Amino acid sequence: MNSKVWDERYSGEDFAYGLTPNRYLAAEAPRPGRGLRALVPGDGEGRNGVWLAEQGMEVDTLDLSEKGVAKALRLAKARGVHVNALQADALTWAWPRAQYDLIALIYLHLPEAGRRRLHELALAALKPGGLIVLEAFRPEQIERQLAGVRGGPREAALLYTPEAIRADFASAEIESLVSTDEDLSEGALHVGPSAVVRARVRGR
Repeated sequence: MNSKVWDERYSGEDFAYGLTPNRYLAAEAPRPGRGLRALVPGDGEGRNGVWLAEQGMEVDTLDLSEKGVAKALRLAKARGVHVNALQADALTWAWPRAQYDLIALIYLHLPEAGRRRLHELALAALKPGGLIVLEAFRPEQIERQLAGVRGGPREAALLYTPEAIRADFASAEIESLVSTDEDLSEGALHVGPSAVVRARVRGR
């Protein structure tokens, strides 16, 4: 989707994916977070980045949508924290090297070439021993959508398999890689029993 589509999605007063962080990220993010630096590409309206800032982290977030970034900044202000929220394409942004303790890749779906490139950039941006926390929809999610579940791309080419994740992060330490079903309740657009893949990847 281009930025106009995301701007339309984030134009309302409500938060499309809710105000609470992704449950997997909340369970896996290091705590206490004080002194750690985090990056959240594709953070939309800021629910994950703001939560990480509330844990004491220095947080950079990226999103294609100007409206999403504006809402992320408003949410951070309302919560009394700071995030460095930037309007940017994650594939063309000037990624720093070896700067982040945590990179959260939460439902950031790209075509195969873009996915591989994003994961390569994320690994290079981790400090030694830094952590990537990833959650994405699997191809089985399309069947769930037909049954009324809300969430995820409707093109199989944009959905992630465990095998693809394992290949992308072959040069790192994959601490956990799990296919599971998660009963999502994230705003109005991630709702119902969903097919997801989850990974914890440790940089070398």
